[in-house]
Amino acid sequence: METLSHTVIKTTAQYYRYCNRLEELVDLNKKTRPIKDEIELLTLLIEKYDEEHNTFSDVDPVELLKSLMKDHKMKAVELARLLHVSEGLVSDMLNYKKGMSKETIRILAEKFKLNQEAFNRPYELRIPVYV
Repeated sequence: METLSHTVIKTTAQYYRYCNRLEELVDLNKKTRPIKDEIELLTLLIEKYDEEHNTFSDVDPVELLKSLMKDHKMKAVELARLLHVSEGLVSDMLNYKKGMSKETIRILAEKFKLNQEAFNRPYELRIPVYV
């Protein structure tokens, strides 16, 4: 009997292995049918694990983004390129001066393999008051 290459995720270590593998596959230029199938399977397994284990209700989207940037060793300039926005806008988002657009939320969710709800939560902007 053939051994399954991927199984239901049961540990955090397995989760991160699958996330890394998925990222490798997604970054490939040429995607054969077996690679596309593996991407689809890993996506389902990771999403299932996220649904059961990750609760973002107590984390505001900006802090979540900062944490993900740190985990992925991503600088603001790289985030700006990913989002197709200026570094100034990224700075404003990270400093609670501007909110995240629907497109930004979509790109972030796709990049970090999270549900859009993780970034689409209310949080208070810190707009300076001039007297």
